[in-house]
Amino acid sequence: MSTTNNAKRAAFFDVDNTLIKGSSLYFLSRGMYSRGFFNKRDVLAFVLANLRFKLSGEKNQGEVDRIQSAGMRIAKGKKVDEMLEIGNDVYKKYVSPALWAGTLEIARKHLEQGEEVWLVTATPVEVANLIAERLGLTGGVGTVAEKKNGEYTGFIEGKLLHGKEKALAVVRLAEEHGFDLKQCYAYSDSHNDFPLLESVGNPRAINPDALLRIRAAKDHWPIYDFRRARWLTSIVAPIINRAAAIAGGMNATLKKKKR
Repeated sequence: MSTTNNAKRAAFFDVDNTLIKGSSLYFLSRGMYSRGFFNKRDVLAFVLANLRFKLSGEKNQGEVDRIQSAGMRIAKGKKVDEMLEIGNDVYKKYVSPALWAGTLEIARKHLEQGEEVWLVTATPVEVANLIAERLGLTGGVGTVAEKKNGEYTGFIEGKLLHGKEKALAVVRLAEEHGFDLKQCYAYSDSHNDFPLLESVGNPRAINPDALLRIRAAKDHWPIYDFRRARWLTSIVAPIINRAAAIAGGMNATLKKKKR
C-alpha cells in the first residue's frame, strides 16, 4: 500500500462481513425490535427478503424491490432522532464487538498514509456514517431513506446501494473529492461487489465468498481472510486457486483458437 506519487487516493470498504462479522441491518433490526418498534412477523418478512436477496443478488430486480420494501416498512413513521439514538446503542452493543481487527488495521494504515477511507454499503447512510465516525474514518455512503417532518416515509431516495450502485457511488465520490480511481483501493467479501472492486485500480478481497475467491485468484487480487475457520480455508483455497488457474488456461487456449 505504499504511495508512489501525489495522486489523491482513497480506500473504499464494504461493511457486512468485510468490516464487521455479520449484517449491520440485522444488528439494527435487533435494536429496533428490543424497543418494540416492530413485531416478530415484521422481522421474519425482512429476514426472508434478505435471504432471497443474498441468494439471487442484484440481477433479480424483484428481490431488490422486496428487500427495499421490507426494510422501508420497518422504518416507516419512525422519528429520525430516535433512529439515531438506536444506532448509537446498536453500535455499542453489536457492531463494536463484531469488528474485524484485521480489516480495521488495514483501514488505519490507509489513514496513516494520508489516504481517505470511506465505507460503501447497502445499509442506511446514517449507520454508515455512524460507524465511520466512531472508527475515525473519513465518511460513509449508503442507502438513503426519505424523510419528511423528522420522520422516515417508508421510501428510499434513489436506489438500494448494492452491486453496480456502489460503483456509481464511488465514481461520484471521486468526482467530488478529486480521487484518481486508478490509484484507489476497494475491499469486499462478496462477488456482488465485483462492480465496486472493478471501479478501482487496486481491488482487494477480505473474507471472500467462493466466487470472489476464484476471481481474486484468477486476477491476482490480494486476499485477506480473518475468519476463525482458517483450517477450512487452507483446504479450500488451494482447490479454488487451482480451478482459477485451469479456467485461466482454458480461456487463453480458446483465445488462441479463435485467432
